[in-house]
Amino acid sequence: MTNPDASPQLDSFYARAIPRMLRIMLVVGALLLGPAFWFYGGAGAIGVAAGSGVSYINFRTLIRGVEALGDRIVNRQSKERGWAIVLRFLVRYGLVGIVAYAIFKSSPMAFRGFLWGLCLPVAAMMVEAGVEAYVAFRRN
Repeated sequence: MTNPDASPQLDSFYARAIPRMLRIMLVVGALLLGPAFWFYGGAGAIGVAAGSGVSYINFRTLIRGVEALGDRIVNRQSKERGWAIVLRFLVRYGLVGIVAYAIFKSSPMAFRGFLWGLCLPVAAMMVEAGVEAYVAFRRN
């Protein structure tokens, strides 16, 4: 059953949500560098940059993994191997763990900044939710 209220423009808007969130993550990551430097110094700013980078890579890999898993479930002829999908999920968390451990051992201030950077996906989802709510309310 199709939605009679659906429009191609609205479908296109929602289809661009993930690229929009990735751009928001880049912008928020750059904006966090100033406050992190202010509160934690250069080490904190480097930590934010590292956390932002890991967050961005982690989020992109999550997107690809979910798409591959969905393709594997829906399309029985999928070229994706189940073990490769699971391995990518594990590598994501391994990357976060290794970088977090290295930063934690080197500088507590950098680790605090790193934790700020790890929160980027949450900020991107909150901004995206606000944008979608605005569009939904403006439409009605």
